[in-house]
Amino acid sequence: MAGHKTYEESIRDVYKGLALLGAVTLVEVFISLLGKGHIGIDVSEYKVVLGIVALALIGLSLYKAYFIIYEFMHMRYEVKGLAMSVLLPTLLLVWALIAFFQEGNSWKERREDVKKREQVDPNATPAQESFLLSEDTYLLS
Repeated sequence: MAGHKTYEESIRDVYKGLALLGAVTLVEVFISLLGKGHIGIDVSEYKVVLGIVALALIGLSLYKAYFIIYEFMHMRYEVKGLAMSVLLPTLLLVWALIAFFQEGNSWKERREDVKKREQVDPNATPAQESFLLSEDTYLLS
């Protein structure tokens, strides 16, 4: 059992980890403010820069999650099978969140289309309203 640390070494490692997480968080905040245009120039028109900002924020957040799981939750010291049994459901959860947000956005866009189709022309007579069809309802090919 030569791998054990003393209490003082453990405390020092915790403070180093907290300092690292604080520094990464400050970098994330700076990148967010830069991406929103609060620091320097407004980059909201540049899609490439916004993409880079988004990827940087995602990468830094993933690094923080990795560091917390492997250092503070002691996953570094566990057997590989246990680490994978935690990692796989986490990846599936992230995939599910992405899929649900994509599906919700699709439903939102379709709902907007339905609302547009349901709008009635205020100048139309009642007889005309009953025969209004959307342009793509009955297409003969």
